[in-house]
Amino acid sequence: MWANRKCFRRGLVAATVAAVLGLTAAACAGSDGDSGAVSGTGGDSSPVTIRFMSYNYGTPCCGAGTQQLIDEFQKANPNIKIAPEAVAAADVLTKLRTETAAGSPPDVAQLGWSKAGEARSTLPLVPVQDIPSAAEWKAGTDGIYPNILKAVSNPETGKNDIMPFSISVPIIYYNADVFRAAGLDPDKPPTTLAEVKTAAAAITKSGKQGVYFAVADPGKSDYMTQSVMNSAGGGEVDASGAVTVDSPRSVAGLNAIRDLVVGGLQPKVTATDAQAAFAGGNIGMMIFTTAAMATFEKSAAGKFDLRTAAFPSFDDAKARPTYSGAGLAVFSKDKHKQQAAWKFIQFLTSPQGFTILTKTIGYLPLRPAIVSDPAYLGDYFKQNKHLLPSLGQIDDVTPYTYFRGKRANQAVVLLQDEAVTPIVLQGADPAAVLGTAADKIRSLAQ
Repeated sequence: MWANRKCFRRGLVAATVAAVLGLTAAACAGSDGDSGAVSGTGGDSSPVTIRFMSYNYGTPCCGAGTQQLIDEFQKANPNIKIAPEAVAAADVLTKLRTETAAGSPPDVAQLGWSKAGEARSTLPLVPVQDIPSAAEWKAGTDGIYPNILKAVSNPETGKNDIMPFSISVPIIYYNADVFRAAGLDPDKPPTTLAEVKTAAAAITKSGKQGVYFAVADPGKSDYMTQSVMNSAGGGEVDASGAVTVDSPRSVAGLNAIRDLVVGGLQPKVTATDAQAAFAGGNIGMMIFTTAAMATFEKSAAGKFDLRTAAFPSFDDAKARPTYSGAGLAVFSKDKHKQQAAWKFIQFLTSPQGFTILTKTIGYLPLRPAIVSDPAYLGDYFKQNKHLLPSLGQIDDVTPYTYFRGKRANQAVVLLQDEAVTPIVLQGADPAAVLGTAADKIRSLAQ
């Protein structure tokens, strides 16, 4: 379970000095005392309201944490009011288009990474890196994982037009009590897909459902699809931008998941239904986003021994999970609101912000120095080690890749609905459905 801990610690030591310096600078740049004044507006401290569209706000898993972030920010910045608006993750892009066309987009939006490519091509977002001065930007981002900042930057400009915020890496959740009942050692969780399959077979024989890879995501996100294809040596898009979902290795990745389904080791249900089944102690393993951490911890408390392990490798190759979650995009054209939005974003991605985000939801803290700092998450991680496997893989995370063109999100939905879902829910032939889907996706970019 802790095979990556040594690697993680080496990376953490290297990053800590830079991170601490960055945190100090960010703290100075991110606050103007109790006045609530917005930096970079010529001393303008007049009250301002920021509309914040969020798919976490108001939800059972993430609503309380999101509200806490808003409350803490407003407490420190009384002249900036945050007006949160809930929206389903799958509907963010549609609502942004509608409100932009009506001339009333939100000032800040939590934008899922699967939606970012199309948003960059079709919506007038304000590059967040262009709002503060270069010095303020450096102060606000020093200490954040450099590879994450680079991974989520705009591939055409190299700038961070969207700020990384709620990042998660898929993880193996497993029920140690189910492992014991199946004759498995919970202190030796699977590290490869072959070991996952072996463990799932033992669990199935014991009367529980074996495993669930959450590729059939009702949120229409393809982070797990990418993680599976990447780890099998394939991918959705190659370096030139060509669609490769039907390449032999990409097909092999989803075929491995199909084998689990047709072999009776993975139930034919959506990720939503599997999440409920795992929380109820009826599935032995679930490979899913860390954003479900707080929900699973609450469900398991006093009922079963919840543990975690790193995303498994495929065919003896190195695991290559990609990230899910969202960034923060700015749409306001008002300069004063833009500065207030930057200040809000600074807080959400500050040591305090990431501490709240990690403790209340399970998103990864993108500032490595706070992991061991007792002022932030040091004591938390001494008591709760569930996120450590994903943190151990964060240096090796594979960047999210986008389909080309202005209908990139439509391509993702097509892939998930017409290929991935039939493969994992009906046992459809991966080569056939991925081939058909690939042709349709290529036509969307024309």
